Amino acid sequence: MSVPSNPELNITPEEDVHAPSKTPWRDELKATLLLGVPMGLTQLVQFSINTVDVLMIGRLGPEALAASSLGLVIFFAIWMLGFGPAMAVSPMVSQALGANKNDFQNPRRSVRMGVWTVALMFPFAMVVMASTTMIALALGMPEGAARLAGPYVMALGPGLPFALSVIILRNFLAAIDKTRIPLLIICVTTIMNAGFNYLLIYGNLGFPRLELIGAGIASSLSHIIGFLLLVLYIQQDKIARQFDLFSNPFRTDWPRLREVVRLGWPISVTTVFEGMLFNACVFLMGRIGVNEMAAFQIGINVAALTFMVPFGLSMAGSVRVGLATGAGNKQAARRAAGVSIGLCTVIMMFWALIVGLFPRQIAGLYLQGDVEANKAVLTFVIGFLPIAAAFMVFDGVQVAANQCLRGLKDVRMPMIFTGISYWLIGFPVAAGFGLYTSIGANGVWLGLVSGLAAASILLGGRLLWLLRVD
Repeated sequence: MSVPSNPELNITPEEDVHAPSKTPWRDELKATLLLGVPMGLTQLVQFSINTVDVLMIGRLGPEALAASSLGLVIFFAIWMLGFGPAMAVSPMVSQALGANKNDFQNPRRSVRMGVWTVALMFPFAMVVMASTTMIALALGMPEGAARLAGPYVMALGPGLPFALSVIILRNFLAAIDKTRIPLLIICVTTIMNAGFNYLLIYGNLGFPRLELIGAGIASSLSHIIGFLLLVLYIQQDKIARQFDLFSNPFRTDWPRLREVVRLGWPISVTTVFEGMLFNACVFLMGRIGVNEMAAFQIGINVAALTFMVPFGLSMAGSVRVGLATGAGNKQAARRAAGVSIGLCTVIMMFWALIVGLFPRQIAGLYLQGDVEANKAVLTFVIGFLPIAAAFMVFDGVQVAANQCLRGLKDVRMPMIFTGISYWLIGFPVAAGFGLYTSIGANGVWLGLVSGLAAASILLGGRLLWLLRVD
């Protein structure tokens, strides 16, 4: 099928992958920042939906906070399975546009089948989410927290396909240099989530007091509204609407669906390897004690919050590498990868310094120190945060390298490397030191540090090998 020429489609991020420049590294840095800063801020604000939940649930007490931790472990285990196909759409779209910026058909097929994949997995996801309490009890978690977690996850469930579809639409928009309006949309939905929480968690303004269930409903509503607003924006934007993403949404395209799954399943497994290491550490903390588990949830939330901007920048790096690869410009791909890793590393070093120097102040944002039930949890949080700061730099390197590899459509070896790093190195260290030595809960954090360090070395080495000078 021939592709019509379109003089209006002017994709800024790919221009410098085709033409030489006297200042290529500076141009690459500028292009990555223009694309990546809004994406990073969007990731930060979108993650704030969960952060707002944790902050507001924390006012209900340690048991509710522990229950939300358990619930999020199971919810995100399912979310990670859909994350792979959602992220697979990004290199498919960016490489297609790198080869031909006026190619409307390929991106449309990829986006549509990405959403299909998310929709097809949803019924199976709901079956697992309905078993949350049973799963938590089988894993030896405290009964009170396990029984609270089940209804919370079921309330989160309806928002799952919309949250994943938001990722797909945002990645498409990033490939055509549309990142500012998605940032605004995510800001609006995050504010709405806080408002829904205020009404539904605590029962304000005449609404029922639903506590954890209310937090789950609020998050689901926010994801649904965010998806609908992105659809509306794509339909109105003069460039995005030319891709006609939502025409014939039920039209089958089995070859493209297979390609989404082929690229997506290793990304899902990679994400599961990493995410389940963190989630398994929640369960390890649960075996040590409820206070340790609640404190770990806060520490991980802080680490994840600092991770969001580098994650968004690394996604921009993936787009930049994909555009360069589609254009057949290996030198530009090397520059894009180098800039992405450098930016992510510097930002994480900054956050690590803040978290390491001010653990007490950060812990106080989550729990009130004058409440007797919170004092033990706060003590653990203050001890955990400096260790969390230690792995932030490794986390920045590994996510940037991993995303750049995805821009190259290299997904199988990263899957193997993350499996080795997190489950042959990280988890044994966490379990061994956490459960069987006197350092206890701090040993779980040492496992995370060792796993992320190994991943940064292996993934960074893989990227250097693929982008080596011929």
